[in-house]
Order: sequence, then structure tokens, then C-alpha cells
Amino acid sequence: MTPHHTTVPARRSAPRGGRPAATWEQARATARDAVQPLPAAALAPAQALGHALAAPLAARTDLPPFDTSAMDGWAVAGPGPWRLEDRTLLAGTRPAPLRPGAAAPIATGARLPAGATAVLRREHGATDPATGTLHVRSAAPGAAPGTDIRVQGHECRTGDPLLPAGATVTPAVLGLAAAAGHDRLRVHRRPTVELLVLGDELLTFGLPGDGRVRDALGPLLPPWLHALGAEVTGHHRVPDAAAPLTEAVRRSSADVVVTTGSTAAGPVDFLHRALRANGAELLVDSVAVRPGHPMLLAALPGTGSRPARHLVGLPGNPLAAVAGLVTLAAPLLGRLGGRTPDGPHRARAAAALPGHPADTRLVPVRRAENGVTPLPYDGPAMLRGLARADHLAVLPPGGATEGEYVTVLPLPTG
Repeated sequence: MTPHHTTVPARRSAPRGGRPAATWEQARATARDAVQPLPAAALAPAQALGHALAAPLAARTDLPPFDTSAMDGWAVAGPGPWRLEDRTLLAGTRPAPLRPGAAAPIATGARLPAGATAVLRREHGATDPATGTLHVRSAAPGAAPGTDIRVQGHECRTGDPLLPAGATVTPAVLGLAAAAGHDRLRVHRRPTVELLVLGDELLTFGLPGDGRVRDALGPLLPPWLHALGAEVTGHHRVPDAAAPLTEAVRRSSADVVVTTGSTAAGPVDFLHRALRANGAELLVDSVAVRPGHPMLLAALPGTGSRPARHLVGLPGNPLAAVAGLVTLAAPLLGRLGGRTPDGPHRARAAAALPGHPADTRLVPVRRAENGVTPLPYDGPAMLRGLARADHLAVLPPGGATEGEYVTVLPLPTG
């Protein structure tokens, strides 16, 4: 097994300007506190999918709205045997009352007639055509009052709260909202994101060679940004030069600009210069986390009718970029979209999880019944471990021993 990437200096790095790097927890909190939820709008359910509720979802009707049959069989009134009525009770109709001692065939989901006391399942009953009666089969359960009836209001009553504000609208939420009588849902707008991929060495197809490598972040980031609640409105390659990067940042109308690479102080790292040229305020400039410590967060001022925006600078190495995504982009986009943040997830370490001597470390892991297990190939430029991971373990300085509980972040599934 390839050893875990632990060859990092013990001294905590400082960002440009010499200020101490933000802790991982401080960086996450700064990103979430930097913004307020975007405005709300009432959308048709199909349009609201993936948005966050801007107001609690309350029931507009009882569920079920009336007593219904839970099974195919017979609606019966009182104890048997019963006289069979010459009608069938089907869903979508309002039946006439059922007389005492009578029974009528009924379909699953059909409204129960007044006077019915139970439903006798089809497999539990037998009819006698000669006498026009229904009786319970030998050894079958009877039809005690309330049997196989879905009682009006059993799931909820009109006005009951169903989901809190901040809940994400999933397909199941759409079904619940429709059943509860909603034609439109009040939700927050999804934040828009423009992705700027930097690096003249990047190839978009073919095999690497002659100093050039394939772009891994271009395919990886858009679906993950979408899973985090964003609407990716643009995805562009930007040359390694100050002027085109400055112009791309200035031109973007997205709520959040996400860049890859150029966050450090190398010979082609022009992001800080582009931010200064755009009058940006650096909110986070390096984080004490490995991988990904050169990540940054900046506020871009509004101009004229254009509101203020934000920029998340991700490091160019793939796993380091993912660390920046979960550290800065996830809380920022979640708050903009009005999503309720998940509480911390804790899991037991099924094996020792090596950490960094001074900084937080994010490690790809797989979660199983016995806890989380670290995966090999977890260096900043590697994706092999991440491709098998379902969580990132958040390790304090020094790491965690086997059996210790650690914070884990579920990875987006796209």
C-alpha cells in the first residue's frame, strides 16, 4: 500500500503579507458569515427542485384528506357476515353511506363510505353468490373496527409544519408538497457560479506529454458545485497572465467566481494582483489546512447596478482544490442558497489516521460499519484516493488514533 502523504513541513505556513493563516474552523465560519441568503421567489415545484425552502412548508390539507382504504377488499359496516351491495367503491369518487351489516367491494385508495367500520382484505374474505353475502375465510383475521383504514389526518393535519425553512427541495419533498396541496414553493434563488480554470499547461483531451497535463478540475468541479446548490453559468479557460485574469474577474456577473490555481506566490500566480486591480477585500488569505493551504476568499465590490460578489480561489492541485471547495465554497454557497447547514458528522477511526504536525489535515476515507478507513494516494496532486472516498476526515494536528472519533465531511455525489 502506498504510504499516506505526510511529508509536509512542521512549521505552519503564513500567507502573503506575513499574517497567520486562518484555522480551518475560522475559514469555514468566515465563508458562511460573509453573505446573507439570496432573495426568495415562489416557483412551480418542478422549478424549485434543488433550491432551499425560504419558509417552512406547512400542510394545506389533512393527509390523508379523508378516510381511505389501505387494501383491495370490501368496506364493511359492523361485524360479519355482511350483505353485499351491488356497487364497487373506486378512488376518485364520493360514495354514498354504507348501511349497517352491509359490505361493498373497495379499491386501494378509495374513499371510505360513511358507516364503514373496517376493510376486509380480499384474501381474507369469501363471497356466497347464492345468498349474496360476504364472510371471513376460515383461520383468516377478521375485520375489527379500524382494520386497514388510512384514517383522515393520520400523517398530518392542516397547518402542521412539515419541513423547516432551509431544507433542500428533493424529489421526495416535491411529492410531499404536492400531496399537502402546494402549487408553488417559496425558495431561495440558487447562487450562480462562474468557473475560471487557470493553467497554460492544461490539456482538455488526449494524453499528457511535453510538460503538459490533463485538466482534472474542469470535469470535477461543475457537478460538485451543482451538488452544493450552485447554478454554474460559465466555465472558461484563462491564460496564465495578469491582464486576462483581471478582466475575467471584472467581467463576471456571477454571485461567486471560482478560480483554480494562481493562489500562491509563484512566477505565474497572478490572482492576488487581479484581486487588487478589482478592488477586492481579502477575507481569507491562506488556511492552516493540508492539503490546500493557499486557498483564499475575497469580496468583490459592487459597481453601479451590479451587486457585490465573492471569489473563491482554489489551489491548482486536484485534492488541494477539493479541500478548498469543502472549506470555503461549500459554506459560502450554502448560506447564499439559504440552506440549513448539516450538523457535524462524527465517525470512529477504523485505523490510525496520520495528521499534520501543526495544521488540520483533510484525508479521503471510506465509511464502513466499523468506522472510517484512510485511503492511499492522498497527496495534494492525487485523485486516486478521492475517487474511492465517500467522506473527508477532518484531522486535528497530530491526527487520530484507531478507535478515536473524528469529524467527517460527506463528499458531494454530483
